[in-house]
Amino acid sequence: MTTPSSSQSSSPQPFARIAIGVDFSGSADHALQLARARFPGAERLLVHVVDLAASALPDVSGAGLIPITSTPRLIQELSDIDKRRLDGITQPGESQQLVTGDPAVGLIEAARAWNADLIVVGTHHQGAIEHFFSGSVAESVVKRSPLPVLVIRSDARR
Repeated sequence: MTTPSSSQSSSPQPFARIAIGVDFSGSADHALQLARARFPGAERLLVHVVDLAASALPDVSGAGLIPITSTPRLIQELSDIDKRRLDGITQPGESQQLVTGDPAVGLIEAARAWNADLIVVGTHHQGAIEHFFSGSVAESVVKRSPLPVLVIRSDARR
């Protein structure tokens, strides 16, 4: 009769380096908590992208977005606020990165530069008008990413 040896190791975790998109929404928080629970031994990089398009207004004439002047001071203030929020949710042993630009592109580029094995993003229900004007960051990440993407659905509202 043979018994399992304590020297036998369990199979290696398929994802050792996980980049997690953080936008401070309920769905992103849910995705972060799930990534922590499901991949406890993985290195984790929390990525937040300061979205410059957030400083634009929808143009109801159909022309897209009307930009609001984004001054370097405004961008720095938004970055400082988001950095403090990111510091508040980052746990010991986790890394973080704050990026400015398009959320999907910024997340993908940060994940690739960090050599992530997986990108985790949260998503939530959007109304038709919200989806028309802003689209879905998670959808864009899935379409553009050369890395595997795990999308965590949540009905949490911002």
